[in-house]
Amino acid sequence: MTPFELARSRYARYDVDVEAVLTQLETVAISIHCWQGDDVGGFERPDATLGGGGIQVTGNYPGKARNIDELRQDLEKVLSLVGGRHRISLHASYGEFGSEFVDRDQIEESHYQGWVDWAKKMGVHLDFNGTFFSHPLADDGFTLSSKDERVRRFWIEHAKRCRRIAAWIGREQGSPCILDTWIPDGTKDYTVDKFGYRTILKESLDEIFETEYPASEMRDALETKLFGIGSEAFVVGSHEFYMNYAARNDKMLCLDMGHFHTDEDVADKLSSILLFDDEVLLHISRPMRWDSDHVVLFNDKVKMMGEELVRSGKLEDVHIGLDFFDASINRIGAWVTGIRSMRKALLWALLQPMDLLMEYEESGNGWAAMALAEEQAILPFGDVWDEYCRRTASALEGELIDIIGTYEEQVLKERT
Repeated sequence: MTPFELARSRYARYDVDVEAVLTQLETVAISIHCWQGDDVGGFERPDATLGGGGIQVTGNYPGKARNIDELRQDLEKVLSLVGGRHRISLHASYGEFGSEFVDRDQIEESHYQGWVDWAKKMGVHLDFNGTFFSHPLADDGFTLSSKDERVRRFWIEHAKRCRRIAAWIGREQGSPCILDTWIPDGTKDYTVDKFGYRTILKESLDEIFETEYPASEMRDALETKLFGIGSEAFVVGSHEFYMNYAARNDKMLCLDMGHFHTDEDVADKLSSILLFDDEVLLHISRPMRWDSDHVVLFNDKVKMMGEELVRSGKLEDVHIGLDFFDASINRIGAWVTGIRSMRKALLWALLQPMDLLMEYEESGNGWAAMALAEEQAILPFGDVWDEYCRRTASALEGELIDIIGTYEEQVLKERT
């Protein structure tokens, strides 16, 4: 027997159908964030740099994508190394604007036609994000909640155009485009008028959502946040604000694992939210010390997220996206590691002997449930993962260093 056949027989002892698991795993889409490839720079202007919004990308590893062609080239390499269904998540700042500067309140569908055409060629669908940072009108820390009417009108128009573009993308690709709205609004130190800022944000959102689009074309998500660099004391769009706004206005919550306290169990929130909400958008990231976006690893927190998705029975109702950026290491390797780690977490969860675990739990045999969960940790998970990689024509773990190293030598180093 092959290692996979042995693994399949071991899982079968616990009534886990490995073949059914592998089939299901391949149907789950993971939305890959484009901004890992160029350190969240975007291509609005040649000298574009990241700034504002509590976002920082550390490192200057050689080989960063300098234009859209290079970014797509890198994404194509990534897609060749990861199995399963995928989507590509764009920020508004990644349009094809040519030699003319197009400000955020003037973006049009035509600026993203190239991405739609490329996505069709690659067999992937697109998601979209408004870009409310790295702009002079975000320098004071406020956008949609700004008390400056001129600033607020600019960002409201940007948000409206993002929704219109997302709906157009959804029509073009025949799949709903998930539009995530995250704003950096907040202050570094204590704020007196928290109620005032949140009132303005609510009014801005109400206006932005006046136009309704079919759910078959686009879905709106609102991303919560606890704090960030430069907004340590007060974030206007807190978890409580968006959770209430989404519930009252039939919008989707976006939970970013890096937007909560590092000790919080974000996975534990899912069972409560999914009980009342039809859909949730996840941004899988890895916080460390402070709100940050380290490369996703196959660690306990990511495993727990996968477990809650599967145990809730709502896996098909959750949109899984990634959000991390690391410029201190090979960017292609970072992408591949994060994508594959999330896919591993889903496989880990799907391979759990759910029926038996539930039987032990409901009969009050807590120790047996604990013992079975401990045994899962030493079951031959790796052999099942290797088989999944073979079936999806993606690289095995042991091949990745050489493959990505060759790409670095042949492609990335030519960019420096």
